[in-house]
Amino acid sequence: MPKHGKRFREAQERVPAGAMLGPTEAVGLVKELSFAKFDESVEVAVRLGVDPRHADQIVRGTVVLPHGTGKTARVLVFAQGDRAREAEEAGADFVGPEFVQRVKDGFLEFDAAVATPDMMGQVGQLGRILGPRGLMPTPKAGTVTMNVAQAVREIKAGKIEFRVDRSGNVHAPIGKVSFSGEQLQENLAVFMDTVLRAKPSAAKGQYVRGVTIASTMGPGVSVDSIAYRRS
Repeated sequence: MPKHGKRFREAQERVPAGAMLGPTEAVGLVKELSFAKFDESVEVAVRLGVDPRHADQIVRGTVVLPHGTGKTARVLVFAQGDRAREAEEAGADFVGPEFVQRVKDGFLEFDAAVATPDMMGQVGQLGRILGPRGLMPTPKAGTVTMNVAQAVREIKAGKIEFRVDRSGNVHAPIGKVSFSGEQLQENLAVFMDTVLRAKPSAAKGQYVRGVTIASTMGPGVSVDSIAYRRS
């Protein structure tokens, strides 16, 4: 087990043992316990009552956080012609069909990728590179589309994609420590509402089994998940 530093241990000691805090109290405590010299991200981890080994219990989706994540995403768009120009005008950082080869050659300096349907024949070749990194454009995430301008604007505004991992957990950033408590609470509420609406019909029993929020360097704080336990 890795050993935590003195500051982390001191912060962890201030987390009430076994306590399930309301969202307001939990967010406030995470901000209070932040000790890094940089503006830490705040992330949420949700433990779900699903079995990801079954395709009909996969939980995934996208959500535009009302206050963004505090980070401006770098967007790559695989498009050509008019769609390429629209992507550039919308603020895409990298645009063009030539980026298919550049990604093959090792270019990965972007946080999200969008592609027009006509480009997917070429972009599909990048599955082994982009898939494991969560960067592969998909219709379900709205990143395979002819409306590339809207896709770029949404990503720049704070749109994030989430997907349940092998252990049945969903992780996502909900802002920065520098955000106000109200902003973090609103982002958390919108994210949780989206996760609830993404509940697979095949999932049985308790869907949300645990919610924890934490800053990049700080300890996890458990959030009372009873408000999220819809049947």
